[in-house]
Amino acid sequence: MHVLVPLDDSEPARDALEHAFEIYPDADVTALHVVNPSMSMYRGDTSFNFERFIELEEETAETLFEMAEELADEHDTSLTTETMIGAPARAIVEFADENDVDQIVLGSHGRSGVSRVLLGSVAEQVVRRATVPVTVVR
Repeated sequence: MHVLVPLDDSEPARDALEHAFEIYPDADVTALHVVNPSMSMYRGDTSFNFERFIELEEETAETLFEMAEELADEHDTSLTTETMIGAPARAIVEFADENDVDQIVLGSHGRSGVSRVLLGSVAEQVVRRATVPVTVVR
């Protein structure tokens, strides 16, 4: 069984990874970090440097993957890590489709009401678009 866990620097993402290790102890788990270039426009940097942004995001991914590998060690299981660039929901679904993923486990940020409508929910989009079962951990 191949389980995909999208990973960002949030507590819900860490909880989702923990859940995947506990519920699917014998699965091949892949932690996927998606670098979203559109987030750069929210940083307010008028002299934005795309290459530097990607560099910083890759450093963030390394830190996330170190945490994920420590968690995998605690559960005595192995972990594969991957990074993609793109819109998070689309990248997650694309990765799952192209890599024979059997299950997606992802964290919910718990937004509700107006903020969820305005910002959109990656979890909701993945649930709607994925061709495999999706578990949303809260």
